[in-house]
Amino acid sequence: MRKRRLLRRLSIAVGVGILLGVVLFGIAWAMTPIPDSTQKQATAQGSVIYYRDGKSVLARQGVDRRNVELAKVPRHVRDAVIAAENRSFYQDAGISIKGTGRALWSTITGQQLQGGSTITQQLVRNYYSGLSQERTLTRKFKEIMIAIKVDQSKTKDWVLEQYLNTIYFGRGANGVQAAAQAYFGKDVDKLNVAEGAYLAAVIQQPSRFADPKGADLAAAQARWQAVIDAMGQTGALDAQQVTAQRFPKLAKAKKPFVLKGQAQYMLDQVTAELNRRGYSDEDINSGGLRVVTTFDKKLMKAAGRAVKSVLPEATPKKVRTGLAAVDPATGEVVAFYGGDPERSDYDNAFSAKVPAGSTFKPYTLAAALDNGYDLSTRVDGNSPMRVASDPKHPIPNDNGRSYGPIDLVQATTNSVNTAFVDLGQKVGLDKVAATAEAAGIPGQQLQPHQSAASFPLGVASVSAVQNASGFSTLANGGVHMEAHVVKSVTDADGKKDVIKPAATEVVGKQAAADAIYAMQQVVEHGTGTAARLYDRPVAGKTGTTDDSASVWFNGFTPQLAVAVNMFRDDNKTVTIPGYGVQFGGQLPAQIWRAFMTEAMNGKPVEEFPEPSDRGFGDPDYSAPERYDEDVPEWQPSRRPDDWQTTGPEEPEPSFSEPAPTGPPDDGSGAPEETVAPPTQDPAVPSDETDRGGPPDQEETQPSPIG
Repeated sequence: MRKRRLLRRLSIAVGVGILLGVVLFGIAWAMTPIPDSTQKQATAQGSVIYYRDGKSVLARQGVDRRNVELAKVPRHVRDAVIAAENRSFYQDAGISIKGTGRALWSTITGQQLQGGSTITQQLVRNYYSGLSQERTLTRKFKEIMIAIKVDQSKTKDWVLEQYLNTIYFGRGANGVQAAAQAYFGKDVDKLNVAEGAYLAAVIQQPSRFADPKGADLAAAQARWQAVIDAMGQTGALDAQQVTAQRFPKLAKAKKPFVLKGQAQYMLDQVTAELNRRGYSDEDINSGGLRVVTTFDKKLMKAAGRAVKSVLPEATPKKVRTGLAAVDPATGEVVAFYGGDPERSDYDNAFSAKVPAGSTFKPYTLAAALDNGYDLSTRVDGNSPMRVASDPKHPIPNDNGRSYGPIDLVQATTNSVNTAFVDLGQKVGLDKVAATAEAAGIPGQQLQPHQSAASFPLGVASVSAVQNASGFSTLANGGVHMEAHVVKSVTDADGKKDVIKPAATEVVGKQAAADAIYAMQQVVEHGTGTAARLYDRPVAGKTGTTDDSASVWFNGFTPQLAVAVNMFRDDNKTVTIPGYGVQFGGQLPAQIWRAFMTEAMNGKPVEEFPEPSDRGFGDPDYSAPERYDEDVPEWQPSRRPDDWQTTGPEEPEPSFSEPAPTGPPDDGSGAPEETVAPPTQDPAVPSDETDRGGPPDQEETQPSPIG
């Protein structure tokens, strides 16, 4: 009797316990929804940055993962993973009772957590947000609840696809596609049975089996064989197929993607432009973007070769050289040389900004030609010149040389300072500044200098990319195409964003054609003869600032605009042993020619447009006389009423801008140089009276490369 009562009480207690368990399970079930967000790391896909061909990889950023649809994963790869991780995957309810019990017991007893999680549970743990990785009963219970719900609400194929794209395989590879590339150098759909089995084997111990040697290799081989045998047991392989399998040859483990040469500078500019166009760093590192840049791989190498082949080995380390090449029709920066990344975090092409010198004069010329003046306009070429706004600081020409009244072709050919100061006063410095800004020189770089009489002479600092972009405006018929380094961006869903640069009409077509004609004379007869190309017309302009603190050659053909500059870290005179003090018509022009000889090799010869019919387009027109430094006593003839002076009444003012240091971003995507505005009229850039080529050395024409 007593036994019966005890049994009845026990039965009631068990029933109550079961009922209470059911109630508690129901409450837990209701209170444990499937999270509505995923872990960022689980779905993050790194971005791939390509050269302009869309095939050659420039850099990889962020997580190494590329999601693939389940249909693209071979059946034998799926079977291998199921055999290794969860043989009952297609039959269970998302959890394994036996495996879960074993895992719970291990957690309760404090032993090392055992295996036993199903593929669905592993996915839940690694895929959804809100689940920690800590080993607690609460976390495990929550994982089980969510796994059951996922199994009821999602298809098995969906679960397997997310799992294969989420799981870590070692070698930095997240997901089966990245793993196939990392271990076998092929896409997942090209894997054979043995290779697929190895990836399944790696899941258990990804770090140990990533690059196994010695005992680890033996363990990896044993694990691989166990997976093959399991595939035989599940029926994925027959006995003959099991016997035929051989341990696969693993590709050599690659080091993390390392940027070499100019690649870091390229990546910096691409990242900065993507940020400006609304892509966050998170988008770049985990959004799976496919970014095609404007950089031409061959031309990038050509830029480096041009600089290194021309500069002598004795070039001081503090001398820096930048080169930038822009496609006039598109605004694409197709190549640049930024210097040695190991020496400096900022590059010489985008980031470093130094006084433009006489390469700024074409902006003054273009402004004048677009505002009622023409190539026959006469300007005052006498030296020195006093301007009413600042009569105490006369502006001289190089060596005090006077040219008298000269037209704009002669003024440009011989880079006559006073002629351009006079022209700037005539056309208005506000119009000169507006033209330069519309051509791509940021207004904040111009504004501190544009009220100075010497503004047309290039006292404002610019980068090589900005100057190449500005000159490309003339090559493009007066229309400036926004300089950019990104061609297109394709997101992880395949949506493609093709970059459409802003187009700005800066000057009219005829004004551009006339400016080009004057600049052609610079290369044919003036200060830039070292930049001549033997097979096609070139327009350009040399630039040399006071004391040769920065020296330039900017030039273009109809297809490509290129700027080359040289300067020093400490802003001192650019002097090369054996070559002396540099002018824009010397080493910069030679570097320009070396690059363009290679860049234009095989390209069709295109002609510039005809200038206005004012005598300058006449084939019988006599080119301006070339004034060489070896006749310093020469003075042009003058009419009696020409304005004359015997020379400056006081010493020429001297102004040196601080050396470039790579300061904060100015919004253009590259650090702005720290340049203090002058307290007086800046020093006047020199005329380029040197005619190119190192002193006392015969100039040679480089042969076409490639």
